[in-house]
Amino acid sequence: MNNTQIRLFVKIAESGSFTKAGVELNMTQPAVSRAISSLEAELDVKLLLRDRRNGLMLTDIGKRILVIFREILMGFDKVNQEIYAERGLEKGSIRIGAFPVASAHFLPKIISSITKRYPNITISLQEGSIAEVREWLDSKEIDVGLLLAPSAEFETIPLYREKLFAVFKDDHPLQKRSIVCVQELANEPMLICKAGYEPPVVELFHRSNSHLNVKYVVNNFATALNMVQEGLAIGVMSELSLLSLPPNVVTRELQPDAYRDIQIAVSSLADTSIAVKLFIETALDLFAQNKWINE
Repeated sequence: MNNTQIRLFVKIAESGSFTKAGVELNMTQPAVSRAISSLEAELDVKLLLRDRRNGLMLTDIGKRILVIFREILMGFDKVNQEIYAERGLEKGSIRIGAFPVASAHFLPKIISSITKRYPNITISLQEGSIAEVREWLDSKEIDVGLLLAPSAEFETIPLYREKLFAVFKDDHPLQKRSIVCVQELANEPMLICKAGYEPPVVELFHRSNSHLNVKYVVNNFATALNMVQEGLAIGVMSELSLLSLPPNVVTRELQPDAYRDIQIAVSSLADTSIAVKLFIETALDLFAQNKWINE
């Protein structure tokens, strides 16, 4: 095995195409095919399968080796970063994964700050659900992710604590209240966002000994707000989801107070590259809260 074969296999696996991987690595189609055939021959296993219906597919062993190859490439990148740092330079790559609300709020400022200070660091971003970000971290597809607590399978650093609010149409009787008790929502039709957003809401109702009457389940906070606007249900949503409210939608503080915690997550803090450490430092400098609330 060599560096080129490893990078090529990872590119093919991620792009699903010999041609796209070859173009990205400046290799001809015959050279790509020879390199993969040589790699499979050396390992004595089949890594890739061509399927007429599903296209290019990884074998089971190919999926496992992909994770290991990503770790090897991360090791190569860390070596290069250490060499450049010794020369007084900062160079490397950061692959970031985040769910949409966190991506929109945090990442533009973080990326802008890093690129201004360290122009030789390249940054790539993937947006997805909480579950997808966890999967990308686990499979080494990204170096660092923004997740919601709890994230026990990764090493995490607290970044931001969001307050939760009751959200409803402005003609609802509860709009007369400045603070809404969770018990008052027990018989109300509620909507919740899935894909990792719901645990803080479920925990709030459990802590308040109140019944959570879920009428609608959605995967997107914008959909949730539009349904609230139509008067279909009440939501309990986080502050970053409520920065741009539709007309006729109001928010009220909850009693008891409720929050959700956004964390920076990596597989191992001890093994992170210099570039990822710069990302973490920049994120904390820009967004870590003095108002972080003790339980």
